[in-house]
Amino acid sequence: MSEQTSIPADPELDPKASYATDQSVIRRLAGLLHATAGTRTTYAPATGQPIADLPISDQSDVQAASRSARKAQRAWKGTAIADRADILLRYHDLVLEHRHELSDLVQRESGKARKQAFEEVAHVALTARYYGRKAAELLSPQRKLGMFPVLTRAEQRFVPKGLVGIISPWNYPLSMAVADGIPAVLAGNAVVHKPDSQTPLTALRAVELLYEAGLPRDVWQVVNGEGVTVGSEIIRNSDYICFTGSTKTGRIVAKQAGERLIGCSLELGGKNPMLVLRDADVHRAAEGAVRACFASAGQLCVSMERLYVADQVYDAFVSAFVGRVQKMRLSAGTGWDVDMGSLISQAQLDTVSRHVDDAVAKGAKVLTGGKARPDLGPLFYEPTVLEGVTPEMECFDNETFGPVISLYRFADESEAIQRANEGEYGLNASVWTRDTRRGRIVAGQLIAGTVNVNEGYAATFGSIDTPMGGMRASGLGRRQGTEGIRRYVDPQAIATQRLLPIAASHGLSDEAYADLMTTALKILKKLGRA
Repeated sequence: MSEQTSIPADPELDPKASYATDQSVIRRLAGLLHATAGTRTTYAPATGQPIADLPISDQSDVQAASRSARKAQRAWKGTAIADRADILLRYHDLVLEHRHELSDLVQRESGKARKQAFEEVAHVALTARYYGRKAAELLSPQRKLGMFPVLTRAEQRFVPKGLVGIISPWNYPLSMAVADGIPAVLAGNAVVHKPDSQTPLTALRAVELLYEAGLPRDVWQVVNGEGVTVGSEIIRNSDYICFTGSTKTGRIVAKQAGERLIGCSLELGGKNPMLVLRDADVHRAAEGAVRACFASAGQLCVSMERLYVADQVYDAFVSAFVGRVQKMRLSAGTGWDVDMGSLISQAQLDTVSRHVDDAVAKGAKVLTGGKARPDLGPLFYEPTVLEGVTPEMECFDNETFGPVISLYRFADESEAIQRANEGEYGLNASVWTRDTRRGRIVAGQLIAGTVNVNEGYAATFGSIDTPMGGMRASGLGRRQGTEGIRRYVDPQAIATQRLLPIAASHGLSDEAYADLMTTALKILKKLGRA
């Protein structure tokens, strides 16, 4: 018998000796899974404490979930749009009522600070309310211009895709788990969902609340397991795929979806730039940069990793920024006074350490941070500011996805814009200036799906009426806004012709009909008709 089993561990001395979550809650949430292929233990990244032993799924589980969801979707698509919307509005209230519980789960599974966990709660509530209020406008049939006034009636309807597969990431385990699925079910689809295997409990509780709000249980099915097995099987069984993750994996998902000729939306990686212009409020920009760079320990697709600062304010900004970073409070605690929590895994810690060590070895200067903090927890790394990063360094154009920011000085704005647009990515960007009109002009020249003026990411992230997604290697499609729900439907055109056919009739020859049509088309143009 091993020493570990012969001598019971003391939970008061060893956090790994007991589970971090009430096991009755685990058993209840595990019952929501389609999973029959063994179990897997998840751990709290901030402490290393085990969270849960959860069942995992295999291909047959995905197939069973897909069959059940398809059957449910046939009835669900016939539900009135207003009734579907009411469910989302009830969900809005439930999410806010359970905000503390949901924030606890987010923190436990992802290791992030409380304030960033609450961002997820707020984003889900905003998404549910937006689509609940806008359902009729976005999904009701629309009258369109017919070929001929009076004679031709044309309309557009929106037909649900059927079964939507959602593969969500670990870094925003609540928001990305349900914010993409909310418009999918509102549009009349069913969902088969694979949350990341490191953070399944948050997703399960969020889906359970959807059931409490009135969503039929079989309309949203959850499976649990690795992407290679479970994710690929979801793609093979779905009519549309929504994926959030790395660009490398996104290319694989796109290829698999393309082979089946089904659509997909992909939010992928980014090496996001922040520009501090010469007239920026230095202290406001420095405060905003801390949030933009180090929220969720930099493990946010839209967080900043490149910071370009005008010569005129560079020294003052760097002093203010570094000073604020040095005062950041790192902790595994769950209180509101913590500024930054843990990385998610050893793999993320290894990447961050490698990027910083490589940069330093090649001549970069660490202005603050630059080392792991095992005294705080197994996966902590200090928020790090680098100066003098050059193209031969790994962190120059590769996404770190951690608390590392590179500082660059620029002489004029055209240079800053050019440098910000370099590389293969185009997800998010940020511009800081006292002149917001000028800021919007600069923003319009940046190659990025979202650009925030005097904010890092929250302004676009929280404006649900605006589309969010990437350009270039940062993804395809958009979440949020009209685009966020229309991706889940096929537009169908229905045109009704009255009185006269669109062809020669009443004794007209084809040639005479062509002459008549020519005259009619010229008249319609003169009348200003599209």
